[in-house]
Amino acid sequence: MSQLFLLHPKDPQRRLLRQAAETLRKGGVIVYPTDSCYALGCHLGDKEAMERLQRIRQTDKHHHFTLVCRDLSEIARYAKVGTWQYRLLRAHTPGPYTFLLEATREVPRRLQHAKRSTIGIRIPDHPVPQGLLAELGEPIMSSTLLLPGEDYPLTDATEIYERLQHVVDLVLDGGHCGLEPTTVVDLAGDAPVVVRAGKGDTTHFR
Repeated sequence: MSQLFLLHPKDPQRRLLRQAAETLRKGGVIVYPTDSCYALGCHLGDKEAMERLQRIRQTDKHHHFTLVCRDLSEIARYAKVGTWQYRLLRAHTPGPYTFLLEATREVPRRLQHAKRSTIGIRIPDHPVPQGLLAELGEPIMSSTLLLPGEDYPLTDATEIYERLQHVVDLVLDGGHCGLEPTTVVDLAGDAPVVVRAGKGDTTHFR
């Protein structure tokens, strides 16, 4: 049976975050708030959990999954970052951005883009995922909570729980997040390319 945890949006209860991290370690799929909108998350090493997440989103092999990281120090293990990419990452994280970068060998092939061998990287500016990442000690495999056939992400945790309680293990209610997903910037080429304009300002990438 799925659970719903009511978290303080600015000072989330560590006890509940610890339980959420344990749910991820055991192969669970969770819903959690970010600085843009709610997201689905699972353990990056769990193939079955990722397949469950894919079924919820109904994604294909070309979908870019995102590694949600606590800070820049985690990124180098999972993505190849040159000097100019690092400068942009440093200037725009934490924040409502997803950056596409060439994946390292630490990233399982199933998580990479099928043709480009890239991975999305994200450092959210929100106490709930930051606290969860601190408890987990590694990145979360993640995707925006945008259900098939819908134009906007779900933003009310109670509604999310009512609709997804039979397909996810845990919903973390951190209050209203908003409807606008992250801005996606491709850094895997020779210059930044804005793939999707979202909540993050795109001025410095054009």
